Amino acid sequence: MIKIENISKSYVKGKKSIDNLNLEIKDGEIFGFLGPNGAGKTTTIKMMIGVLNPDEGDILIDGKSIRKEPLEAKKEFGFVPDNPDIFLKLKGIEYLNFLSDIYEIPSEKRKERIEYLTKKFEIYDNLNSEIQSYSHGMRQKIVICGALLNNPKNWILDEPMTGLDPKSSHDLKEMMKEHTKQSNTVFFSTHVLEVAEKLCDRVGIINKGKLVFVGTFEEMKNKFKENKSLEDLFLEITESQLPIT
Repeated sequence: MIKIENISKSYVKGKKSIDNLNLEIKDGEIFGFLGPNGAGKTTTIKMMIGVLNPDEGDILIDGKSIRKEPLEAKKEFGFVPDNPDIFLKLKGIEYLNFLSDIYEIPSEKRKERIEYLTKKFEIYDNLNSEIQSYSHGMRQKIVICGALLNNPKNWILDEPMTGLDPKSSHDLKEMMKEHTKQSNTVFFSTHVLEVAEKLCDRVGIINKGKLVFVGTFEEMKNKFKENKSLEDLFLEITESQLPIT
């Protein structure tokens, strides 16, 4: 479970990029985090993973505070950033072993997980090449493999399907479903509203730093009393700039 409690963040004095955001992502659900460009999605995610500190409030990962117990909290999630261009000078296998060392994954277990994940995403034969030689899609795959190496209970994924081929995108979505069937949590941001509509148990929509809707797609349709697509409803909510309660 992930709990976001009254967090606010300002980059410029007097102007809140994130304004008193409260959100609970339950065990056993896939939660989609949606919003226009510049709405505050990435800032929120950076606070969730401990890259940024909120000015106010706290974030709990399975009861562990990312502010007060950062190392313990970070052991409870796997994170996929929106840009996979990291550690480009390392070979794929070096990158995965580096992460395995950080998470103290035993040698036999790491070998098993590396083989399973990299064969699943079809990059096993490229592990001895430097990541800088990978295509964008392959870099995305190696980052996903790294995030899931220690089989974390909570997945925090920032635009995880960007650059993936159709098969890998399908496989990741199926893995997300299987993961939450075991009472685990998946939180992911996406611009692909069709994916969110089909995949998510609930969605949250953020606009100009404020959470303007949280609930199921059916609840959203009931609020508007209209049988529209998530894309149409998303545009109505974000353009109205008013919280839907």
